[in-house]
Amino acid sequence: METGNVTTPFGRRSMSFGMLANQVMAGEIKPHQSVDKWKLFRTLCEAKPLLGIGDRALAVLNALLSFYPKNELAQENGLIVFPSNIQLSLRTHGMAEQTVRRHLAALVEAGLLLRKDSPNGKRYVRRDRAGEVNEAFGFSLAPLLARAEEIEQLAAAVMAERLHVQRLRERITLCRRDIAKLIEAAVEEDIPGDWQGLYSEFRDRIEGLPRSPTAARLELLLHELEVLRADILNRLEIQIKSTKLRGNANYIERHVQNSKPESTIELEPSFETKQGAMAEQDKGREAKTLEEGRGETTHPGRQEESRQSGGRNDGGGLKSFSLGLILQACPEILAYGPGGAIRNWRDLMAAAVIVRSMLGVSPSAYEEAANVMGPENAATVMACILERGGHINSAGGYLRGLTRRSEKGEFAIGPMLMALLRANAPAGRKVG
Repeated sequence: METGNVTTPFGRRSMSFGMLANQVMAGEIKPHQSVDKWKLFRTLCEAKPLLGIGDRALAVLNALLSFYPKNELAQENGLIVFPSNIQLSLRTHGMAEQTVRRHLAALVEAGLLLRKDSPNGKRYVRRDRAGEVNEAFGFSLAPLLARAEEIEQLAAAVMAERLHVQRLRERITLCRRDIAKLIEAAVEEDIPGDWQGLYSEFRDRIEGLPRSPTAARLELLLHELEVLRADILNRLEIQIKSTKLRGNANYIERHVQNSKPESTIELEPSFETKQGAMAEQDKGREAKTLEEGRGETTHPGRQEESRQSGGRNDGGGLKSFSLGLILQACPEILAYGPGGAIRNWRDLMAAAVIVRSMLGVSPSAYEEAANVMGPENAATVMACILERGGHINSAGGYLRGLTRRSEKGEFAIGPMLMALLRANAPAGRKVG
């Protein structure tokens, strides 16, 4: 009844070829075809990106479906609904009538509704003496029934695309983790290579990703990261083969020792705030520690070894790092060096003693750290604590905790320095 004839719009609304095509399509409903209206509506919600409709248009369509008396959309049940704009406004939780009209027009434009306008443009129904609908004027739901299979296919395509994007993101996350931890391990083991350059290249690729990337953009990023990961693995494998050829047992032993599952700093976190003992006052020990920090009386042999090895010392089983890397990760320590500069390890250790006093770390805590870690490493840790002082409640308690972990072989300085290098990178290179 309602789809048998082509109807033109009332008033100033013009007839278009698209409207005519939608009416013709709606007239091609298969015999005895029916569909659950609420199941179809849920499918429409999935397919909305491909149908060009928004959430509010779907809210209006939901209200229209609520006026259809049956759960099954079928031609024999009639497909015309005729609520007024006021009724639609109430069922859309108070949406303005002007907004309701705009979204009704959007649904018609999208080919999901048809207008069947009365001679005066009003929506109403004519019934016979038995109360059966004889003729109705309003909105026809016939396009929904005619396009039910198409809508299901569109929804399936949207869901498949969403699943594809989700899997791409998962693979990218795993690849990012692999790259960051492999570079961290290479720096920790002091393996030759431009690891800082590789890390910068890695961050550049991540930061180039838009806020809402397409699947194609994610696929490109994943490919780039996989190539970078393969390059890093190749460099590490070459180093492993070289180590095996040398038969360097000490290197292997140190590698195992530094590869503990627990680490002070994970992939990309900030320092953890800890509670601990507050500062103790002991001027005699402070003077002794100051002498140690200057490296003039207490550890001359160790200082000489440090100078000969370029500032690296395995005191306490820990690996020291280059002075340049430490100052790049901990620039705040520079202000406490002699004359506001740090030119060598002696300057760093002297600055660490000043920082120790300023942060309230007791002389005994710093002396214990120097004995366990080595004076260079203790000074490095002190510089790290200064750099993240706002995140640490008790510097003394934090240092004692690291000293205890170092005694057990559970602490490594490399991850701490890498985290600070990331935190102190230029603003354009940081990603949340």
